[in-house]
Amino acid sequence: MRKLKFHEKKLLKRVNFLEWKREGGHREAFVMHRYHITARDDYKKYSTLCRMVQKLVNVLKQMDSRDPFRTEMTDALLEKLYNMGLIPSRKSLALCDRLSVSSFCRRRLATVLVCLKMAEHLTEAVTYIEQGHIRVGPDTVTDPAFLVTRNMEDFITWVDTSKIKRRVLKYYNKVDDYDVMN
Repeated sequence: MRKLKFHEKKLLKRVNFLEWKREGGHREAFVMHRYHITARDDYKKYSTLCRMVQKLVNVLKQMDSRDPFRTEMTDALLEKLYNMGLIPSRKSLALCDRLSVSSFCRRRLATVLVCLKMAEHLTEAVTYIEQGHIRVGPDTVTDPAFLVTRNMEDFITWVDTSKIKRRVLKYYNKVDDYDVMN
């Protein structure tokens, strides 16, 4: 084995081979664990969307503030992100600039189920979804990565044939006699 030169030793001190800037360090693992994301591709897609929105915001900020195209595009972007539930209000582009992967994760169906108190934990919510106990509107959803918009949030219910729904109705003494017989 050859002996390292001085500049090579100095370079090796500065480079951390265990943690690269592109990988996001421990943040990616933390978010994936916290929101129970099983597919790393989902995290990457959310991260890509965040970067694209931030680039768009930077382009809009560079334009003249009185430009009608800028105001139209700004309003459209704010409206879209607000309706998706990613930002809390339609006030300014600063909210779009702070968009993060966690914003997307908070709109996943499993997380919304926990917020609606239909499940106690994320793992339980993911199990309910994968087993086909949850529907959004008329459609049964089996993908925990399904993004729920503000409009769709009101239409999240149990599937009619779900035993969990029957158990909840039985607990509140709201079971229909016809359903008990079948």
